[in-house]
Amino acid sequence: MEKTLTENVLEAVKTLYGKEADPSKIQVQETRKDFRGDLTVVVFPLLRYSGKLPEQTAEELGEYIRENNAQIGNYNVIKGFLNLEISNAAILDTFNKLIKHDPGFTSADHSNDYTTLVEYSSPNTNKPLHLGHIRNNLLGYSLARILSTCGHKVYKTNIVNDRGIHICKTMLAWKLYGKGSTPAETGVKGDHFVGDYYVRFEKEYRKEINELKSQGLSQEEAAERSSLMSQARELLRKWETGDKETVDLWKRMNEWVYEGFDTTYNALGVDFDKIYFESETYKPGREIVRKGLDDGVFYKKDDGSVWVDLSSDGLDEKLLLRADGTAVYMTQDLGTAVLRYKDYTFDHQYYVVGNEQDYHFQVLKIILGKLGYEWSEGIHHFSYGMVNLPEGKMKSREGKVVDADELINTMLSTAADMSGELGKLNDYTGEEKKSVYRKIGLGALKYFILKVDPRKNMMFNPAESIDFNGNTGPFIQYSYARIKSVMRKAADMGLVPADDTDGIELNAKERSLVNILRAFDTLIISAADELNPAIIANYVYELSKEFNQFYHDFSILGEENNMVRMFRLALTEYTGKVIGKAMWLLGIDMPERM
Repeated sequence: MEKTLTENVLEAVKTLYGKEADPSKIQVQETRKDFRGDLTVVVFPLLRYSGKLPEQTAEELGEYIRENNAQIGNYNVIKGFLNLEISNAAILDTFNKLIKHDPGFTSADHSNDYTTLVEYSSPNTNKPLHLGHIRNNLLGYSLARILSTCGHKVYKTNIVNDRGIHICKTMLAWKLYGKGSTPAETGVKGDHFVGDYYVRFEKEYRKEINELKSQGLSQEEAAERSSLMSQARELLRKWETGDKETVDLWKRMNEWVYEGFDTTYNALGVDFDKIYFESETYKPGREIVRKGLDDGVFYKKDDGSVWVDLSSDGLDEKLLLRADGTAVYMTQDLGTAVLRYKDYTFDHQYYVVGNEQDYHFQVLKIILGKLGYEWSEGIHHFSYGMVNLPEGKMKSREGKVVDADELINTMLSTAADMSGELGKLNDYTGEEKKSVYRKIGLGALKYFILKVDPRKNMMFNPAESIDFNGNTGPFIQYSYARIKSVMRKAADMGLVPADDTDGIELNAKERSLVNILRAFDTLIISAADELNPAIIANYVYELSKEFNQFYHDFSILGEENNMVRMFRLALTEYTGKVIGKAMWLLGIDMPERM
């Protein structure tokens, strides 16, 4: 409808004022709820063509559109805004078309043949997943579903940071303080077990530094004299030269971590099509850098380190290989990007990584371009803001984080308590209740994270997320469960939703619901274009809120007019389908009862 109205306005300007309007100046938007109408044309940008006052221009455009567009029933003018009312017949026609198909177009309907990679999670093997990882995983997983719905052939990938000095710090701490213990012996989940030794290293290292400083050394001198750091660097050297004992310990501890990660991913409901490991990608990256050096793209300093000069791109110099030949993060990201292109020949690759890495990915794209990889134009940084706590930023080294596993368990426990108070699952078995609690708890967590524009920093407060009222996941799930209850009762009464609703005179709430429903496909495209699942999240909240107002104001199954009852039943059923599809795009499972 918006596209048709834009064409109507262009025709009106040409007919009424004899001028060709710039299509980019045509603004069609939803009418504000405090005004009568469905769609509004902003007239102010068109005054240059009419040469008249806003109200007069709006009146002339409104009259022209009403006469030339049978879908417009009436219009009104408020200053420089032309509010158009879609006719009852046009809204019913729209609804009849909607209910013929499931909501949310499929790739067959909207194919663009893009092969798209979405990288998310990117954990380190020296610590368990935390709240920041949860936002990362949920954004990446939802983005993959949104892009897939828009016709992309999507592959979900992960890159695990399983090498480097931080890994060696953890290995050293276990060797010094672990006494040969294992996760199985201690009953501690593998990633937590290993992460505790990373925190232990940092604790012992700070203690050592403070002791050295008490002897009169500066911070820099103390760091240089640190025995712990020296031992960690030696472990890194041994690992990079393939020392069997060191590599065996590295493999063993990483396996503990991977088992823990898998448990968390399963609990969170996310997965991957392929996992890459930096221990495998840094070597190809190093060869890419060496070839770039031979080709004159990079240069070597006197100490043997390899750099790229980005001053012509408005940036600075960037280190690619250290003087001892070891790789930096950029080196392994170059290797990972090239390996992925060989694996998938992608059109687009989205890196779901926090905004503190904006510069890194800007540099990565430039370097790949300098190396002659034309496909580098297709890589994009999906930059998102940090998750903060009421008490401030999380600090992994100090163990001051919101642990992902603990948070998930807390959400499930809170969901169980709140659902139990409602008492609507009393006839469910224990396993059935557990399944519903999981859907509610995780739904609350996921929705709370995803309803925020990803580009913004956010404050996380678990208590706010699981409320059954307001803009929360449980409120939307409850609306969905209410719809399912209506449909079950209708089936018991032998009632079937109408498949043709011609002749029904819609009330204001029914009109509003249909207008919200028809916007769904367009919003999916917007969410994909803007890389913003929050568009879907806030849409489904508005839809749920509007349905609940309709449900309270009008009878559905008790309506005496059979045609109206069948229409309202069809409207209810389709609203449930859209809510379910929207929440699926967010990776949220929906309970049939709550």
